[in-house]
Amino acid sequence: MLKICFCIRIAFKQDSQHGIMKLKPFLSLVLTSPLLAQSPDLLPQRLDELVVTANPLDRTLFELAQPATILKGRELNEKIQPTLGETLNGQPGVSATYFGPGASRPIIRGLGEDRVRILQNGTSVLDVSNVSPDHAVASDPSSIRSVEVVRGPATLLYGPNAVGGVVNVIDDRIPQKRSDGAMPTGNFASHYGTVDDAKSISGAANWGTGPFAFHIDAFNRETGNIEIPGFARSAQLRQQDPQADEPHGTLPNSFTDSQGAALGSSYIWDQGFIGVSYSGMDSLYGTVVEEDVTIDLEQRRWDLRGAFQNPNTWIKEINYKAGFTDYAHVELEGAEVGTQFLIEGHNARVELIHEKIGLFEGAAGFETQFSDFSALGAEAFLPQVDNRVNSIFAFEEVKLNPFALQFGLRYDHQSNETAGLDLDFDALSSSAAVVYNPADDYAITLALGYSQRPPTYVELLADGLHVATGIFEIGDTTLGNEDSISLDLSLRKNAGRVTGSVSGFYYRFNDFISLQPTGNNFIDEGETFPEFAYLASGADFFGGEIEAALHLLEPVAGGESKPPVSERLDLIFRSDFVHAEDRNSGEALPRIPPFRSSITLDYQRNDFGARLEGQWAANQDRIADDELPTDGHFLVNAGFSYDLTISDVATTFYVKAVNLLDQEARQSTSFLKDIAPLPGRGLVVGLRSEF
Repeated sequence: MLKICFCIRIAFKQDSQHGIMKLKPFLSLVLTSPLLAQSPDLLPQRLDELVVTANPLDRTLFELAQPATILKGRELNEKIQPTLGETLNGQPGVSATYFGPGASRPIIRGLGEDRVRILQNGTSVLDVSNVSPDHAVASDPSSIRSVEVVRGPATLLYGPNAVGGVVNVIDDRIPQKRSDGAMPTGNFASHYGTVDDAKSISGAANWGTGPFAFHIDAFNRETGNIEIPGFARSAQLRQQDPQADEPHGTLPNSFTDSQGAALGSSYIWDQGFIGVSYSGMDSLYGTVVEEDVTIDLEQRRWDLRGAFQNPNTWIKEINYKAGFTDYAHVELEGAEVGTQFLIEGHNARVELIHEKIGLFEGAAGFETQFSDFSALGAEAFLPQVDNRVNSIFAFEEVKLNPFALQFGLRYDHQSNETAGLDLDFDALSSSAAVVYNPADDYAITLALGYSQRPPTYVELLADGLHVATGIFEIGDTTLGNEDSISLDLSLRKNAGRVTGSVSGFYYRFNDFISLQPTGNNFIDEGETFPEFAYLASGADFFGGEIEAALHLLEPVAGGESKPPVSERLDLIFRSDFVHAEDRNSGEALPRIPPFRSSITLDYQRNDFGARLEGQWAANQDRIADDELPTDGHFLVNAGFSYDLTISDVATTFYVKAVNLLDQEARQSTSFLKDIAPLPGRGLVVGLRSEF
């Protein structure tokens, strides 16, 4: 019997510079457990998997009206990066802000910031990543089980600030099932990367007795300054603004240092559960844009979740969840404390799913969110704001084979209270969709939506120099709701030699709110900064995504003495495109992703796996007035894995080679695209064990 020994030690130490408690997790447990057999992932994107985010009725990817993606298991392990944005970058329709390795937020179909809502197990992460691109998402990929990405307006369930889509990070911190045996189950992972001297370790364990279930997890990750192919600044910027001292070969101030841990427990009975978890995360990272500025992030979070199954004859389920967050983010200028961003708040929601009434099956719910936001320091460009949102929503589905009709309605009331001002907004959102199955294993979906998004407190109240982006921002308290109409059409196939989906979309915005140059400048201590104001204008977004897998070798079924799958070979193709413009002027909107394509050859034979991938991004020369064009790039990645079972532990060893051609690559969606390229050639070696 193999024993795995690792230790979890949580120590808190006081930071002498600015008095923020530091969470330093370290792992120390002794575990002996029976084998939990690992089944290989048959497909990179299985359309029979359940999606919890987009639909309250436990529908699969194949049955959804909205395009969605699930990243889990082997593919999540291959794609995982230090930030959520870079982990998801390259999925259909998903790009990232990339403010260096320490901060990167997902962008969906060219829409980012407060038009993409990031959730943790269905409730808001409540951080300040939507305030500025240099602010990291307060959720680390090391501790997650899966990520669900819903493309297109998800205002139906998650509010008007999800008009671009929803990213839901799912973990096991609140158990929902009783333990099957007396011994713990869990996982352990570690990896090392050469391009940034990355060192990572993480682990989780689950156990229980009777109706009680428990969970513990922790992670620690450190990276150094990343190696880059050539100059940090782009050729266009070097030509426009020559400098004597050019960073070359290494991206200055691009290190990261993150730690986190969580404890959770649940009480589970035959028709429901209730559970609670407490988690902490600390992250210290360089801002890249300034060599002497680092960001020190701390989040402490309580989560509550539960459900009642079949409490009476007409209610199928009542589920509820709440998150309570205390978030602090300090910008350090050398050893001195600069600007501080603080948020305390909560997000709670209740959903009631009713049994089928006639032809109708659906759910209704209530959601409330409150945050107390403060920005302190000489460079704070926002006042203290109390933001509150209360919402009600309903969703119904009617199945008329081969059609399924889906309808939704949501009302939000938002208030922003600050010194001398109380700005209130009412927003109404609605949607209608049809899912048509013309034949077995085929689905055609059409979704039409209307949403109203109230302006954020940043768009309303900004007034000051935003050092991270190098501009002086001006809000407008007279801004009204941002209205949009959306149309989404998809074709899906989930069986046969070719599986996948093709989607097209069109969004028409009235009063689309964005930062626009005023033509004026702001001078601070001899430095000149351009002035930008939040303005409303008409905007159009259209484009599409393709994800298809050609199964060159069909899985071979085995007998009692053979594995269920002996060999497979898949050719996977992904592509996406977004066109976005100001409808009034005809000019391009800033930081829009280019046309992108990737092709992957994925091979698995028994315990051995291999993967070869090519990623291509076109030039982005359709740009806003204040941008420089971004050159296209082609990246080649490769990977190998081997599964080994010893006693009761299943372990995957892997090697990944990234950017094999050492190409210079820049993301047109990044504020720092002209000073921070993506990493150069590197090698990652690691392992992940399941017990």
